[in-house]
Amino acid sequence: MFSRRRLLAGATALGGASFLPSIAHAKGSVAAAIYPGTWEEAFRAIVVPALKKKDSVDLELQPLFAVDQVAKAKAARGAPPFDAFVLDPGPRITAIQDGLFDKIDIKKISNASKLPAGLVDEWGIGVNAQVVGIAYNPKKVPAPKGWKDLFSDPWVSRLGITGFQTTFGTVSLIEIAKVFGGSETNIEPALVELKKVLPKIAAVGQPAAMPGLFQQGQCDVIYTNTQTVATLKGRGVDIEFVKPETGAITFLTTLHIAKGAADVENAYKYLDIVAGKDVQEALTKPPYNFIPVNKDVPVPAYLPMKSLDEMSSYVRHDWAKINPLRAGWIEKFNKEMAK
Repeated sequence: MFSRRRLLAGATALGGASFLPSIAHAKGSVAAAIYPGTWEEAFRAIVVPALKKKDSVDLELQPLFAVDQVAKAKAARGAPPFDAFVLDPGPRITAIQDGLFDKIDIKKISNASKLPAGLVDEWGIGVNAQVVGIAYNPKKVPAPKGWKDLFSDPWVSRLGITGFQTTFGTVSLIEIAKVFGGSETNIEPALVELKKVLPKIAAVGQPAAMPGLFQQGQCDVIYTNTQTVATLKGRGVDIEFVKPETGAITFLTTLHIAKGAADVENAYKYLDIVAGKDVQEALTKPPYNFIPVNKDVPVPAYLPMKSLDEMSSYVRHDWAKINPLRAGWIEKFNKEMAK
């Protein structure tokens, strides 16, 4: 089946034949970027049928990581390849600076009132919260109290580390840097300490590989989010989550309407249904284990909190400061930590 975006591309190739845009902009569809993996699986299983049932809108999902979404939208020069973004804080800031979003008309999102304060602004809405800390195998090592523990036995010899390619990896390494005298913009102390113990560390891997390495027993301590912990536990893996003594980390994943979107009204319907109680509650259940943001949805038992309000005390980061430095950090980590 031809997608709406392929029809648009075909119109361009044919010199913009007048009848094709009317097909491409036909009512009843919306294209949304989605993270590959768990997010794509969850949205195909839950959001696609929910949007079709409620609004008779077909949801076309395009699996793209956050940085790829921003790059493709910039390259499209005002004719974005999708109507809605899904982004973590760093790429969100970049996209705002690059003028890639339309501002949100909050009156068009009926579920906005069900989201906690701070989850809705002029650029988009928060649809998922992430909580980051330390995961460990309770049958192999005792619970660490904080980031410094990871650099001594028995934890260091069972530690698995990853770099700055993901949001959870970046914020974890920033917090490690802080306990050794660094800051949000100075991660050098973390790298210095990691180099000292690198020969002892159990595993260094790409972010997507870390759950598998943990499940296989190649490492028994990692920094990660609660969603990964819940997913592995659901597979029968011995794993527990620890809030570091300096505080658990939190950040939001947000949805945005692309500037120049082909189906703006359907994009609003998409944002609204993802923020709604039924979809949010379904996303919290295994095997997806999302953290809900709708206030009418009970907080899942696997989370290290009883209420979403507790996240107001968690550690957050200023991505406007982090973004300009991150590419250099990724390069430095890859060069110095490869085993």
